[in-house]
Amino acid sequence: MLNDLKYELHHVLSGKSKIRIGTIIQTIASYLNDGEKSGPIAKSEKQLKNQETKKLEDFITKNNLWIDNIDFSQYVSEGAEQKVYLKDSEHVLKLNDAIYYNSWKDYLYNLLLHNYFFSDTAYYLLGFTKNDEVLYAVVQQNYVTITSSTDLNEVKKFLTLNGFENNRNNDYIHPELGIILEDLHDENVLTQHEILYFIDTVFYITEKFWAK
Repeated sequence: MLNDLKYELHHVLSGKSKIRIGTIIQTIASYLNDGEKSGPIAKSEKQLKNQETKKLEDFITKNNLWIDNIDFSQYVSEGAEQKVYLKDSEHVLKLNDAIYYNSWKDYLYNLLLHNYFFSDTAYYLLGFTKNDEVLYAVVQQNYVTITSSTDLNEVKKFLTLNGFENNRNNDYIHPELGIILEDLHDENVLTQHEILYFIDTVFYITEKFWAK
């Protein structure tokens, strides 16, 4: 069953499987992956990400994915990786500049993995915006009302049952799948009526993920 799960995840990230939430995410990830060269890379990660950003902006323009009507007065909070705004009583908007990732493609993979594992708080990619020359993805997510504080031991128990191991602080790894899941403190996992809601996840995939 684990091999079946890995196979399914490969198809989700590569765009070979149709999914209910995140088709546009798959499309953009595949576009960024097209023509990617393998082998030794002489350029720095920063140079590569700058080139990727330019390619992404071309796609955004061609496909009318620029968003310019965000109500910045509805500011809620922000962390190192994103800014959060209230959209309406049921949804929030999150602006993310992919700072936690070496590439935009890796950020998009993160969204796809989140939607696969935590569909009740799925990210809907609405488009992109720029602020002070910085490119941000604009995603919509269901608003979660907190009814009690989150017990991190319950988070650990839930993830352990699903094959993840706690390797340090609030970070986890799924050694068989080759997936890392980080930053699961009590502001990123909320509790509503004794149910855990993972609202901010940071997924990474390792080389083992793609190994057959």
